[in-house]
Amino acid sequence: MKLLAAVPLGLALGLGACGGDPVPAPQAEEAPVLMQAGEWTITRKTTGYNTPTVTPAEYQAALKQIGEEKLCIAVDAKGLPDANALAGKEGTACSYKDQMVRKGRLIATLSCTAGTGTSEIVVEGNYTADTLTLGTTMTKMQGGSAVLRTTHDVTGKRVGDCPKAG
Repeated sequence: MKLLAAVPLGLALGLGACGGDPVPAPQAEEAPVLMQAGEWTITRKTTGYNTPTVTPAEYQAALKQIGEEKLCIAVDAKGLPDANALAGKEGTACSYKDQMVRKGRLIATLSCTAGTGTSEIVVEGNYTADTLTLGTTMTKMQGGSAVLRTTHDVTGKRVGDCPKAG
C-alpha cells in the first residue's frame, strides 16, 4: 500500500524535473555561400617566380605579368569550381587532391599535369556567388625535383551565363 502511494509522488517529481528549463529554440542554419557557374573574367597577377636559375631581371619581368581571361567555369554540387579554371596555364588535367569549402572560404590543393612533369597548386581565399579573391602557390616538378615555383593573386568576377554553343 505504501508502495502504491509512492508511485504518484515519484512520477510527479520525475515529470517536474523534465519541465524545468525550456528547450532552446533551434538556431537558424546559415545559408551556404555557393559560387555560381557561368562566364567569369579571371585576372592573375604574378607575385612570385622562382627557379633554380632565375636571374634578378627574369624575376622582375615575371612580377610585371598580369593576365586576364574569360572562362566558363563549372561548379560542382559541393560548390567547388572547376580545378582547371583555377589552375590557369600552370596545369592541365587538374583534380582536387584535397579541399575545404565553407562559408565563402576555399582552401584546396590541385594536382595537375604540367608539360613533361606535374604541378601542385595550393589555393586559398574567399568567394561569393559572383566574385573570388584567391592566392595560389604552384610548384612544378620534373624528374622528382622542383623546377619552378610561382605565386599569384587571382581575382574573378562573374559576368553572366556561358555563351550557348553553336
